[in-house]
Amino acid sequence: MIEYKEVLVIYVGGTIGMQRNEYGVYIPIPNTFLNKVKNSEMHDAILAKESGLQLQDNELILPNIGLKTVIYKIEEYSPLLDSSNMSTNEWIRIASDIKKNYDKFDGFVVLHGTDTMAYTASALSFMLENLQKPVIVTGSQIPIFETRSDAKDNFLSSLMFAGCYDIPEVCVFFASKLLRGNRTTKTSSNLLNAFESPNYHYLAEAGIEVHLYSHYIRPNKNQELSVHTDLNPNVGTLAFFPTITSSQLEAFLKPPIQGVVLQSYGAGNIPSNRVDLLIVLKEAVERGIVIINISQCARGPVSLSYETGKALEEMGIISGVTDNYKERVKLLKENIRGELTEIK
Repeated sequence: MIEYKEVLVIYVGGTIGMQRNEYGVYIPIPNTFLNKVKNSEMHDAILAKESGLQLQDNELILPNIGLKTVIYKIEEYSPLLDSSNMSTNEWIRIASDIKKNYDKFDGFVVLHGTDTMAYTASALSFMLENLQKPVIVTGSQIPIFETRSDAKDNFLSSLMFAGCYDIPEVCVFFASKLLRGNRTTKTSSNLLNAFESPNYHYLAEAGIEVHLYSHYIRPNKNQELSVHTDLNPNVGTLAFFPTITSSQLEAFLKPPIQGVVLQSYGAGNIPSNRVDLLIVLKEAVERGIVIINISQCARGPVSLSYETGKALEEMGIISGVTDNYKERVKLLKENIRGELTEIK
């Protein structure tokens, strides 16, 4: 009997398993993805037979990839979801399924649509505390059923990282690069290289050879997994724009909103001559709304070098699960999952 690693594949949905209907539109087709993969080069039936392994119908074995032997089990969600339809309920379901199967598998792959993949990866990174195993979120821009597709490479590489490497993080794998989940953003709707982590180096690169950048990977704390599923939906993002009015800002900050990611200009600035906006923000902070200030720019952090950024900081807006306001502010300032860029 050969030694092997086991990976659970949670197939949520997305383009990777879609097919065109009679109108030429991509739609999810249930109970077809598994058979497609089983009858492709991503499953080695001969190796399974020679190894004496008794695989279940939804269990497959990767061909020899020059590393460890990987057996993977595909669990398909019903109904399959377009990623635009993702919500906190689906995040909770994915995190709960990982928790339920955590001791049975060496790693996890989440097959997901690309539109909200970065949101899911980021959410899971905070929901899965003390994670000691790889959780790789991936998908494709072109379905696996198409002749020309990025699906197989993304899926195979994700299985490789999940089964053969010690990466205790939630990651996104796409177009040959492994990225930290909470640092990832979708930057293209039509290119195969659709994701980037602008303010953090990628964790690994899968070219002709695999390069693992270990010094960018968070260390394994060897603690028991704790899964947080009590999510607060009353949190939103607001991007400043030159014609924003105080009434628009006030309407956004009305109950039930409890937390806001404020996307300001440049290095963290808002108009210093708009006293009406500053008053609305100050009143919101005084009501206990947690506001964190980030830049609209893809690269570079906020800075207190400018008067307006300093004013936001002084009124209680943070640069950068409890009912205690001060504790929430404290946690937002901490680098919990490698989500913050530390300025030296």
